Parts: sequence; structure tokens; C-alpha cells
Amino acid sequence: MSSIQLVAVSKDWGGAKALEAINLTIEPGSFCVLLGPSGCGKSTTLRIIAGLESASAGQVFVDGRDVTNEPPAQRGIAMVFQNYALFPHLSVADNITFGLSVRKVEATEAAQRLKSTAELLGLQNLLERKPSQLSGGQQQRVALGRALVAQAKVCLMDEPLSNLDAQLRQDMRRELRELQQRLGLTVVYVTHDQTEAMSMADQVVLLNKGRIEQNAAPRLLYSSPATTFAARFIGTPAMNLLRLQDGHIAGSQVAVLRAGALLGIRPESVTLGGQIPATVQSLEYLGADLVLRCAVGTEVVTVRADGQCDLVAGASVGLQWPAQAEHIFDSQGNRVN
Repeated sequence: MSSIQLVAVSKDWGGAKALEAINLTIEPGSFCVLLGPSGCGKSTTLRIIAGLESASAGQVFVDGRDVTNEPPAQRGIAMVFQNYALFPHLSVADNITFGLSVRKVEATEAAQRLKSTAELLGLQNLLERKPSQLSGGQQQRVALGRALVAQAKVCLMDEPLSNLDAQLRQDMRRELRELQQRLGLTVVYVTHDQTEAMSMADQVVLLNKGRIEQNAAPRLLYSSPATTFAARFIGTPAMNLLRLQDGHIAGSQVAVLRAGALLGIRPESVTLGGQIPATVQSLEYLGADLVLRCAVGTEVVTVRADGQCDLVAGASVGLQWPAQAEHIFDSQGNRVN
């Protein structure tokens, strides 16, 4: 198992900042997810760790060793890409062992590694096939096998499941997490999908405009978002952010005891049947859930209610939520504790 550390890592693209002095520690044997919207710097961070991009400033350490100026091949890191990058003319076996042949690993050793990797990933019966004869999930396993056969202790993954359908993505999320834990790998995984991040990670690093917005375990990221960006990015539907005026929700008589500029409430924390008057503006039926958009004063509160609720747009309802579900943010969007 290997740790990873970034110290004041920055990246400039022709005068534009892609990363701004990133400081990050990833513990050995952990599953770290770099999460954020397109253009936030997550893939750039991954490529700098891999050595595929050079940092404009700062240092990269792998297992305590400064690898900032070392080429990718000397960093002891394996990488799985979004497009799998399989050789179409080679068999599954040859795709998996291609890197070993390039490094001139002895044939007996390579065969043993191939056998154990194929068994681990359930590819024993597919070794003679070409990539075109495989499903998307099987191709993903081959790409993963190519990384694992190198026996690297660090594996970097750049949106590896984005080409799969929803059900297969869910299955592969579970398989990847189980595999990482079984092998004790240090994994750094890039995605824009919060469901992947929350379901797989030990550590989520939420990036925004080249900066770390919040670095925390999934539960803490959900329960105590550090900023309004984190609050809105994590959770489906997104957290309600209601403007406060003179200690009340804007345009209403609903008092809020704690001082701040914005009140955050997660839709699943809001229930029907309370004393806060609201009007249903619209609704979205999702089977188990009914998502309501309700007007409270001049603000709109999203409510995730039971799918069996029988409501229509224009209906008057009462809302409520527990005091401990309230999140207060200042005018700069930072959490007020």
C-alpha cells in the first residue's frame, strides 16, 4: 500500500489557472474520489499524480518519495482510462500482459500473473477473445486487469464507468470497491457523478475551479457541507438554499434562530403536516418519491415526499423540519458554525 501527497501543486494553461496550490494527502489502501463538475481540475490532478502532466509548481510524493520529476514508468502507478484503450487486434490475454512484455517480464512470471488476474476478474473463459467480442463490462474488466497485472500499489482511474449503462455501472461500482479492499490498493478515482463518489469512497475531494472546496468522508460531506457549492453539489435533489432577511425566510414570517445570509435544508429533511404555510408550485412523480416545489414567502422549498401523496399544483400545505437539519451559510457561501 502506498500513500500519495500533493504539496502546493498548481497548474497553469497559458495564463489560466487549472489548479491553485492543491494540498492533498491520500492514505495508503484508501479509495479517494476526485469529484466535481467539468473543468474543475480533477482530471488534471490525476494526470499530474500519474506523471502524464507536469505541475507548474509544487511537489508530488508517492509512498514518501518525491516523484515530481520522474516519468510515469518510474512512479509505480497503474492507470485505467475512460475509453479502456484496448488493442483491437490483440486477444484479452495479450491486452492484459502487453505491459509485462514491454517491460520484458519473464514468461513464466507473466503467465502466473495473467492466471491470477483473470481468476480475480472472472476473465478465465475470455482470454482468447478480441475486444470487439466483449461486452462493455467485460472490456472494463480487461482494462482493469491490465492495470492489476502490473502489481502496482496505486491505481488511478479516470471516469472508467462512464461508457456503461446504469445497471452495469451500479454492478461495477460494487465490484471495484470490493476488489480495492481485497487487494489493499490505493485508488484515486475521477468522476463527476456524486452517486459513484458517495457509494465507493473513503475520502471525497470536491473540486471547484481548480481549488479544493471540501475534503472529507462521504457522510461528513453530506451532513456538514463546508460551502454552498458543496451543499448543492452533494444530494439529490439538491439542498434548498433560502435567503434570510431580518431573521426570517425572505418574504415570510418564518423565523430562523441562527444568524446568517442563507438557510440550507435538504429536501429529505422537510416533511408535510407542519405549521409553515406553503403553496405547491409543481411536482414530479418518481415512484417511491414525490418531489414538490413549494413557495414559502419569496423562496422555493423542494420537498422529497412519499410517492403516495395525493397533491396537485396550487395546493396549500404545511411544512416542517427539525432544527438540527438547518445549515446556515454567510453571504460568501461559507458554513457558519
